[in-house]
Amino acid sequence: MPRKLKKAKAKPDVAPGMYDFIEQDASPEEIKRGEFTRVTTLSFDETH
Repeated sequence: MPRKLKKAKAKPDVAPGMYDFIEQDASPEEIKRGEFTRVTTLSFDETH
């Protein structure tokens, strides 16, 4: 009996500098379907 191969879960790749799409808000339809990601932006401000 042949084995079934498990499909690897697709993981989105983001290249450095491609963060402008993160700033887009989800549409009401996407929110209703649960197709959105909560994003937290962390900023480090180093002052002397």
